[in-house]
Amino acid sequence: MSVQEASASTIRKTALNAVHRRMGAKMVDFSGWNMPVEYPCSGGLVAEHMAVRTGVGIFDVSHMGDIRLVGPQALAAVQHVSMNDAAKLAIGQAQYSALLYPQGTFVDDVIVHRLGEDDYLLVINAGTREKDFAWVRDNTRQFDCKVTDLSDDYTQIAIQGPTAHLLLQKLTDANLRAVKNYWFSHGAVCGLENVLIGRTGYTGEDGFEIYVPSDEATSAMVWNKVLEAGREFGAVACGLGSRNTLRLESKMPLYGHEISDTINVWEAGLDRFCKMEKPDFIGRAALEQAKAAGLAKTLVGLETTGRGIARDGYKILDPAGAEIGYVTSGSPGPFVKKNIALAYVPLAFATLGTPLQVEIRGQGVTAQVIPTPFYKRPKH
Repeated sequence: MSVQEASASTIRKTALNAVHRRMGAKMVDFSGWNMPVEYPCSGGLVAEHMAVRTGVGIFDVSHMGDIRLVGPQALAAVQHVSMNDAAKLAIGQAQYSALLYPQGTFVDDVIVHRLGEDDYLLVINAGTREKDFAWVRDNTRQFDCKVTDLSDDYTQIAIQGPTAHLLLQKLTDANLRAVKNYWFSHGAVCGLENVLIGRTGYTGEDGFEIYVPSDEATSAMVWNKVLEAGREFGAVACGLGSRNTLRLESKMPLYGHEISDTINVWEAGLDRFCKMEKPDFIGRAALEQAKAAGLAKTLVGLETTGRGIARDGYKILDPAGAEIGYVTSGSPGPFVKKNIALAYVPLAFATLGTPLQVEIRGQGVTAQVIPTPFYKRPKH
């Protein structure tokens, strides 16, 4: 077997893979998964991005993982491995959080859902599924709870945009108006009973994620019914390309870019989700030390004002041309109509309006520090 054949045989596919191919999606390898990056039938990346900002877009996010913790000490286990305060969650509520290494850097960012009295679900990233599950399992052995990897049990479909609630309400008996942002409910969806419906997302827009059984026939049925119900709202299928530009405009971190095992919570600017006052958790001691020592670098937003697009990994230069940092994510922002980027720079260069340069093809292209998020959803 050749290397190419071996890699092709180990790449993973969601239950909707055949559907994406029938729709003519452009498929790419993403974190070991064969996923749609864009759909020519939807008009491509920019059209998909704009559909989510102005109407509604549909994403297959089944590559994401799910870890369930159930038992008398499930809360204590979640508290031990995550940085936010899960004790504040009501049943039916979710929160953004992260799993940290002892040095205060990121194993992964997660969304914690409280399913029941002693029942929690952690939604994790695709590229870190096995690592995350092993980390949670190995670091909660002292607690009386069962840790289960449910990652392959669900097809997750994200319905995102200002009219997402109108689309989904056509397909469910759940009262979506009663589901607030970062809460969830259960209801019938497309004739399937007891579907988890979460009001979360990764686009900066209002929207929902539904969790349906992961067999191909059921997944395809739901996907097609969602698209059909969305016709009156101009719904389009969306790929990972627009998901990335949407989350960048909204300054939502991506593992391996804005957060990683070398970046701590303070540097990433995620301190509002880190509850140092709660009982001890993995990484807390190191974070206390890091806070006392002060920040060496911080995450800033950039707009390239010269000709060129700042891409992931490009060097950041000071006005004199000395290297001072690096781009974590960068692209044109379709809705904000600017070439935008997130970058780590020393604190001395983090003030709004600071002139910088991005090294693009060996040349310093002018840029400046601008406010983030680049896009914020209008309040209605």
